[in-house]
Amino acid sequence: MKIVSWNVNGLRAAIRKGFLNWFENSDADIVCLQELRAETGELPPEIVNPKNCFAYFNPSKVKKGHSGTVILSKIKPLDVDFSVGHNLFDAESRVISARFPDFTLVNLYIPQGGRQKENMGYKLESMDHIINRLPNGEKEKVILVGDFNITHRDIDLARPKENRDNTGCTPEERIRLDAILKKGFLDSFRSLNPEAPGQYTWWSNIGNCRSKNVGWRIDYIFPSKKIAGSLTAAYLLPEVRGSDHCPIVAEFAKLS
Repeated sequence: MKIVSWNVNGLRAAIRKGFLNWFENSDADIVCLQELRAETGELPPEIVNPKNCFAYFNPSKVKKGHSGTVILSKIKPLDVDFSVGHNLFDAESRVISARFPDFTLVNLYIPQGGRQKENMGYKLESMDHIINRLPNGEKEKVILVGDFNITHRDIDLARPKENRDNTGCTPEERIRLDAILKKGFLDSFRSLNPEAPGQYTWWSNIGNCRSKNVGWRIDYIFPSKKIAGSLTAAYLLPEVRGSDHCPIVAEFAKLS
């Protein structure tokens, strides 16, 4: 079972940059996308109705071309949900949950918070709401994926001192990721690469940050401990272009 998560920063733009070719050759069982920023009518049929794949789109309900999430799966879910019970978060279509026979997958796009922290209240409130609804990861088979817009530790960004209290690095935000782990989930990448430096999933478009690898790791796959024993690989794909983020991957031996 290969699961990929990627903030595509606008699926139409990613398609122009080669997304469809990447997707066709990704060998992924499930691909979760964030920041759709499009309606299905604006997308080519080969992604809206892909061959041998079930596609679920959740475009923003309140602002066209804003946020949105997608699940593309070779395995048909038992059911799909587009809500976490938080009015604004749901209206901005920041979540899709898919329940499969052996596990539940939750694709999340957490708000950025604002450069001046103008949306930090919304970010922390929505995260608290989601965390409070999480099941006990020691007992339930759940995988959380997505763009969380938070660096968990200083090792997860190239310049921690310069960003000490900036959005995405504050103690208040990092505590929320701690809370996810305390609910019985694992950071798949760090569980297998505990001290690997220079591993990032997002780079600013300013100042050639990607070519210099001045980045942040803000995208995660969190399997619950109930299924974490099946985790066989977790890695990043920084060589894949098409967005200011790169895809992240977790592979599992089995989830049953």
